[in-house]
Amino acid sequence: MREILSGNEAIARGAWEAGARFAGAYPGTPSTEILENIVEYPDIYSEWCPNEKVALETALGAALAGARALCAMKHVGVNVAADPLMTASYVGVKGGLVLVSADDPALHSSQNEQDNRNYAKFAKIPLLEPSDSQECKDFTRLAFEISEEFDTPVMLRTTTRISHSKSIVELSERAQQEPLTTLEKNAPKYTMLPNFAKGRHVAVEQRLLALSRRSDSIDINRIEMGDPRVGIVASGAAYVYAREAFPDASFLKLGMSYPLPKTLLLKFRAQVDKLYVVEELDPFFEDQIKAMDIAVDGGKSLLSLLGELDPGIVASSLASENVYGANPDLTVTPLPMRTDLPTRPPTMCPGCSHRGVFTVLSRMKVFVSGDIGCYTLGALPPLASMHSCVCMGAGIGMAHGMAKVLEPGGRTRNRPVAVIGDSTFFHSGMTPLLNSVWNQSDTVTIILDNRTTAMTGGQQNPGSGKTLSGKFSPAVDLVKLCEAFGVKHIRTVDSYDLASVETTIKDALLDPGASVIITQGPCVLEYKIKHDPWVVDTELCTGCKRCLRVACIALGLAVTPDGKTIVEIDPTQCNGCGVCAQMCRFDAIKAPAPVSA
Repeated sequence: MREILSGNEAIARGAWEAGARFAGAYPGTPSTEILENIVEYPDIYSEWCPNEKVALETALGAALAGARALCAMKHVGVNVAADPLMTASYVGVKGGLVLVSADDPALHSSQNEQDNRNYAKFAKIPLLEPSDSQECKDFTRLAFEISEEFDTPVMLRTTTRISHSKSIVELSERAQQEPLTTLEKNAPKYTMLPNFAKGRHVAVEQRLLALSRRSDSIDINRIEMGDPRVGIVASGAAYVYAREAFPDASFLKLGMSYPLPKTLLLKFRAQVDKLYVVEELDPFFEDQIKAMDIAVDGGKSLLSLLGELDPGIVASSLASENVYGANPDLTVTPLPMRTDLPTRPPTMCPGCSHRGVFTVLSRMKVFVSGDIGCYTLGALPPLASMHSCVCMGAGIGMAHGMAKVLEPGGRTRNRPVAVIGDSTFFHSGMTPLLNSVWNQSDTVTIILDNRTTAMTGGQQNPGSGKTLSGKFSPAVDLVKLCEAFGVKHIRTVDSYDLASVETTIKDALLDPGASVIITQGPCVLEYKIKHDPWVVDTELCTGCKRCLRVACIALGLAVTPDGKTIVEIDPTQCNGCGVCAQMCRFDAIKAPAPVSA
């Protein structure tokens, strides 16, 4: 049977076919849909975890119990999971353990562009890189087999294009697994005391040598001979781009891309006149190939270290080298770059509960130490009310550091405000808040509670009252949680009430020590909240544009028949939140008239 699947859907299918019993993740684009599809397979227990570290630790526990387990995360999530990952390489597995790292070249939805192939080398674990949806499914199954054969976690790396592109996939049946009834006690293998870890390090190095030999013989690393004048080494999406740009060239396609197959590389180099390495981001292959004393004619000297590749970029970059001699025979003509298109920056949804908070923060001109979420869009004009953003949870810790080194100021001066969403707070904001209370910093932390993980599509979190499978679960009480941390000043406020939000922030700025404000307003998309649109009284509107400062796409400018410029509201976009009306000084924005019975 065949189906058209995205890469993420195919990974979910591959985990099911492989007989996986556990899957854990924290949602993060471009990896989110893996767990959202795995949950549809009742044979696999799946859950959202508070963060990626917990996801990997729980998956490792399931693997040590003998189950095949998968955890998935975006590339920056592996930073959070790196602590257990490095030692999991020493511990090994009992059931197979697969870590999916979904990288994001070109930063479509991320704060950096790191190349997580380096993590496989760092942790000394095998790395598989699929090039299409069929390989996503097949490589997931193969990753479990390699994991169990070599007693190691395996990284399966995708990129945004592989995760979200769709292609035809041949489906298979599920592999049956034996029931699990007992836990194996093996302290020298599973308990990383220094003396035990020394022995396990020896096992890791021996395993890496064995994996290198397997990399030379495994069929997902293969030579595809074409024109011997040009040889290209590539993997993943880069292989697809290079294959489209140079269909007649010879290729060494790497499916198992760490450790590299040295014998296969030497064989390929002997068969081609020139060797080029096509890869996105870091010169991961190129540096290792050169270290093997294998001559490379072009790699990052021709291709950028930045962003995504595409067939046109690959063609034009290698064409500059005249790879086929004096008359390059390229089948791809790069399209000219359009420079006349208007910019279209992202913005918060109409009716978003974050909009009012950032409108107030912008007006108050305080320094806002921000975080990762939909609300990071508050950094963009016209709101322009977030002034730092580094990683999940850093907003609170950075605000604490600022408060400790700045000279005391007035009512708002030199008093940083940290802003963090509820899901991000559960992910990695609790520890820095505890630190702020413990070390007595004068900071204000605003927790934007919209009862979901909105940025990645509305996934459940510990505060939403449901699990990934839809089961009801106790929702965390943020007020009681902050009280347990020792926060003395905790306030809750309606996110849409601008006057109350402003008064609450001003009061909190006068509090001694660390204080917390919880702004409450559920995500309008996730909870399908829709109110009637507001309307503009054209007689009262002066066209002052003050309401446009809330950065809502439902608002625009229009010209009346008599030439007067006014604001208009698009009724198909407006969600009736009323934030713009609270900005109007002329009472020109009116609530919708009640419908008569």
